Amino acid sequence: MIHLKEKKAFITGGTKGIGFGIAQSLLQEGISVVITGRTEESVQKATSELTSLAKSNNAKVLGIVADVRDYEQMESAAKNALENMGSIDLVIANAGLGHFAPVHQLSVEQWHETINTNLNGVFYTLKVFAQSLMEHQGYFISISSLAGTNFFAGGSAYNASKFGVTGFTQAAMLDLRDYGVKMTTIMPGSVATYFNDHVPNDDDYWKIQKEDLGQIVIQLISMHPRSLPSKIELRPTMPGGTRK
Repeated sequence: MIHLKEKKAFITGGTKGIGFGIAQSLLQEGISVVITGRTEESVQKATSELTSLAKSNNAKVLGIVADVRDYEQMESAAKNALENMGSIDLVIANAGLGHFAPVHQLSVEQWHETINTNLNGVFYTLKVFAQSLMEHQGYFISISSLAGTNFFAGGSAYNASKFGVTGFTQAAMLDLRDYGVKMTTIMPGSVATYFNDHVPNDDDYWKIQKEDLGQIVIQLISMHPRSLPSKIELRPTMPGGTRK
């Protein structure tokens, strides 16, 4: 039997969107959560919003300012999380961004920001928690995208980063599964979040909702350890809001 209330999770990019939604879902199950964000303001705001949910479910929530693009900041965040929580059983590498432009118009700065956040950030997140995950036979989940297997015009940087995340996580899964570490890559399509300056609204009813991602995470960590859905593609049932 999986005792969810005993688990502790670490989520990058947990101040809004998918990361925040997953944090809410975990806290509702009594799982203590550490979230990271790049600014003190965003971390404090999100932590404040999650505190009542944590208390009502006898869980803890901790916010840490850390940029996934900076390995030393991630080392410090991991140390802080482990000292405060005692252990981390679940790590979710969620932080990400997107720059979209034809390759001849894409700037070098946009390329590096996309790769450093979406790909290097996932590597850094796993690297700083690998030993702890091995010791506790923990779970690592990366949030990739359907863009991690499907390329499109204007997506050269984003495609490269998400193809990389998908490949990295699947290869790392083979490296660490002998130590009892489980890994899954979740690859969502259109999600109702603030990604790429979008503001969620009523017209997003047809999109995947952040709580849908949270539900998948709960299902994954609740499964019998003999089974591992190593890669999950998630699409809106009716794309574009088509109704019948």
